[in-house]
Amino acid sequence: MVETQGKSKDGPFGGLPPLVLGGATLNTQYNDDPFSIPVVEMLRHAFEHGITAIDTSPYYGPSETIYGQALEQLRSEWPRESYSICTKVGRIRLDEFDYSKENVRFSVLRSCERLKTTYLDVLYLHDIEFVEEDKIMEALCEMKRLKDEGVVLRIGISGYPVRFLYEIAKKCRDNEQIGALDNVLSYCNLNLQNTILEQYYDKFLQECGVGVVSNGSILSMSLLAGGETKPFHPCSDELRKRSREAAEYLASNGVAIADLATKYAIHKWLKRGPTVLGCSNVAEVDYALKNYNQVIQNGGDGELDARDQALVSYVQENIFKELMNSTWESGIPGRG
Repeated sequence: MVETQGKSKDGPFGGLPPLVLGGATLNTQYNDDPFSIPVVEMLRHAFEHGITAIDTSPYYGPSETIYGQALEQLRSEWPRESYSICTKVGRIRLDEFDYSKENVRFSVLRSCERLKTTYLDVLYLHDIEFVEEDKIMEALCEMKRLKDEGVVLRIGISGYPVRFLYEIAKKCRDNEQIGALDNVLSYCNLNLQNTILEQYYDKFLQECGVGVVSNGSILSMSLLAGGETKPFHPCSDELRKRSREAAEYLASNGVAIADLATKYAIHKWLKRGPTVLGCSNVAEVDYALKNYNQVIQNGGDGELDARDQALVSYVQENIFKELMNSTWESGIPGRG
């Protein structure tokens, strides 16, 4: 069971639980037929075990629609106020963005319709590193207006380059039309191969006034999942090779890399903010809960046991080595 903050929109993580069910897997990038995924069963199992929030986006293909249909079926068991919905705005396709205030409002109202809700708990501006700064600010100003109207409870930004997220968050704090952001979501930056997000955590809170920092894609978009890294992954061939070496080394020690990577990411972010999980079936939800509970039960402080910590140290120091914290280009050059 994941200890949640209950129905309140306040609390350490702004009403979000420590684990959030992600929606990127409800897309053809990860599953050939997203409509075949047992989302009702996944949500019921997740909600029953304290994972009472979802994170999705219009960019994730049919994800919002699939979640909305499932939530509607569960409405008698789980009324709207018992869970949180996080979604995004601005990214349309791989190379298509619309950050205009008109599209922001249109997209938010469409998301509410798809997700069968009258409000959104968290709205992120999606993948800000691809768009010029004046357009980012235009979109955030409209998001703030939607927040003032009560259509959105909390607003924030998402993306890959942590330094750029930090720079924009800092500018928002000093912008009277926007103010300090409620939420920031980074992905692939707090995991077994990359800990950059940890280096910026205090900066987000203290220098930018951000309320909640969430960590997404803890298996680095399949890089740390143990199988073949997805073809769309933008990392270098050398990093793919090192990842395979890490998986083989851990397997020789009787440990699956996905298990260790999941426990490591949860342990590092447990007291800092929510961790967003990508799951495609009930078994994967159970798998995440098992690793979460193993971390929680180890002394109650979210620490790894000595053996896991030794394996982490070996992989990071002897396999990833100089590729620890290496990143890939994302968005407008120079923002990474």
